[in-house]
Amino acid sequence: MPRFKYFLFLLVVLFNDSTTTLYAGEFSAELGTNFRYFPQEPNDPRQHGNIGIVTVLAEYYHDWDNGDQRFVFTPYLRIYEAPEERTDADIQELYWRRAFSNVELSLGVRKYFWGKTESVHLVDIINQTDTVQDVDTEDKLGQPVIDVTLIRPWGDFSVYVMPYFRERRFPNAEGRLRFPTVVDTHNPVYESSAEEKHVDYALRWSHFVGVWDLGLSWFDGTGREPRLVPQLNATGETVLIPHYDQITQFGTDIQATVGSWLWKFEAIHRNDQVGSFNSVATGFEYTLYGVGGPADLGLLVELLWDDRNDQATTPFQRDVFLGTRLAFNDVQSTELLAGVIYDPEDESRFVLIEGSRRIGDRFKLQIEGRFFSNARPGTLLAGLNNDDFVEISLTTFF
Repeated sequence: MPRFKYFLFLLVVLFNDSTTTLYAGEFSAELGTNFRYFPQEPNDPRQHGNIGIVTVLAEYYHDWDNGDQRFVFTPYLRIYEAPEERTDADIQELYWRRAFSNVELSLGVRKYFWGKTESVHLVDIINQTDTVQDVDTEDKLGQPVIDVTLIRPWGDFSVYVMPYFRERRFPNAEGRLRFPTVVDTHNPVYESSAEEKHVDYALRWSHFVGVWDLGLSWFDGTGREPRLVPQLNATGETVLIPHYDQITQFGTDIQATVGSWLWKFEAIHRNDQVGSFNSVATGFEYTLYGVGGPADLGLLVELLWDDRNDQATTPFQRDVFLGTRLAFNDVQSTELLAGVIYDPEDESRFVLIEGSRRIGDRFKLQIEGRFFSNARPGTLLAGLNNDDFVEISLTTFF
């Protein structure tokens, strides 16, 4: 495992008392031990059962020039105790940022988040999704980017130039939380002859006006969400080949804060090789403060719509999200989120549970659950009917 040895060497160097660069900045790290329990047998006998996972996340940053310049390095490692002994390593962020009077410039690998809704993030397109870690599209890969942001009273306007494309990660044949047919990530197809070296561009304007948090975005380049086309491989097995199209996407995300209400809206219009489509996610979060003492209870409702219907590359085309968020507001920062995405047409359901609680100053206990039911054959969720899981993790902070 050469990548793991290199990562450990890096940690030793950063912790070494003789390393002068450490004193010029700040270093922190997280070590997590996770156990993921699958109560059901997998659909495919090649897939593993219960699995242990070790994660390491480190961050080093250094500010100088009165805070106008910053260097950030955030490496990440994930080791799976499974038959395939898979190890994933990634540089989440590695960039230099320079702030001028009303302009910020950054170069390197970065992570961004765009969006307002809880259940899906339609406009969030800069970073590639890592579906090996989870199916909720929350886990992202670092993106090489040049970012120039103009900061003015009328809003922040950013220009992004992305010289390199990162492919989406999918579970292999032995992995869980995958489609019934394995995705062949070794033979992707690109519409652009430049393949992963195609230069992508994006623009974004964001601003606060009274109770409104507004965002407008435009993207032109290689789509992060591939079409999966069935094809026979060299051994005669049917696999899914990722096809990465050139796309143009316009997006908007809006949130209004009115008392205890958060009104949320996201919408995109995308053009690609197949055609064009529109997708919308909208809803609200209403918070009840001081429930049973200091706790706050949030009630979430969102409607999801995609006019591609069954041709959509997302399983949520005409669905409803219902959820609740409970923040205990205690010293241990105890939180709980539970929700369900429900399709009224076929009654398929995707239930999620996430909870966390600090233990002292250096530990955090987390629980996560994903449960799938009633997904009809041929849909994107069909392969997950037997992949319900509960994951418990304990994270140590350094």
